[in-house]
Amino acid sequence: MKVIKDIKALQNISDYFRATIKTIGFVPTMGYLHDGHTSLLQKARMDSEVVVVSIFVNPTQFLPHEDYNEYPRDFLRDYHICKNYGVDYIFYPDMKSVYPDDFLTEVRVKEISDRLEGIYRPGHFVGVTTIVTKLINIVKPHYIYLGQKDAQQSIILKKMCEDLNIDTEIKICPTIREKTGLALSSRNIYLTDEQKTEATVLYEALNEGKKMILDYKVVDTDSVKKYVSNYIARKSKNIKLQYFAITDSYLMNEIENLKNYKGDVVLSLAAFIGKTRLIDNIFFNYTN
Repeated sequence: MKVIKDIKALQNISDYFRATIKTIGFVPTMGYLHDGHTSLLQKARMDSEVVVVSIFVNPTQFLPHEDYNEYPRDFLRDYHICKNYGVDYIFYPDMKSVYPDDFLTEVRVKEISDRLEGIYRPGHFVGVTTIVTKLINIVKPHYIYLGQKDAQQSIILKKMCEDLNIDTEIKICPTIREKTGLALSSRNIYLTDEQKTEATVLYEALNEGKKMILDYKVVDTDSVKKYVSNYIARKSKNIKLQYFAITDSYLMNEIENLKNYKGDVVLSLAAFIGKTRLIDNIFFNYTN
């Protein structure tokens, strides 16, 4: 395994592998890897002949009041995890090479980026789509592996690649959870053991919403939203729900009534427990 910091060097390496008809699998990360990341590494290793991981805490996707400076970093730890999972290259650039002083360009996916997370984190997805576009142009992968936990991000990136004719396939992999159901996240390090236990209510609430729709045949999504919101409030005094949404899985349009809807449904939410903001979601197919 090699650590590459120079952009042109990695582009040359990728050009060589593409010229020799080797498939490149890419896992973009901000580091502080957990079992969710390693599940992506395993999938990439199974599918691809060359596996590249990027480790870069991207400042442009953080809002001014968010945790960019506090975001957990431990490159040596990440290095050994990548090595143990058969990664071929770690792309570990410095800030100036990614964002030189004269950097002026942004990539934006309209509409989807302004919903849900986009309402509460304006500009976040512009930072995501811009850095991922740069990484695609540097790594030149055939496949990118993303976790379903960041559902809106994954949907936006799929739409970006579709609209811009980017020759990279986005592969969405299942959310990895603790035994309690809590979705794994690098930010879980901020939680106390008690908060981790309490945060399992979020996954429970998502499944309660799914049960209302599939088992009890509730088609009025406002009723489902009220029930889920009340469920969280009953179960926890310390969790503050920011939003709960019921959308399609292509453009994340809100579904107001399921009576005539067919297709994948996404239940997604964001909530605070203490100062830590958590997101989670579940997908399922719906046919009335």
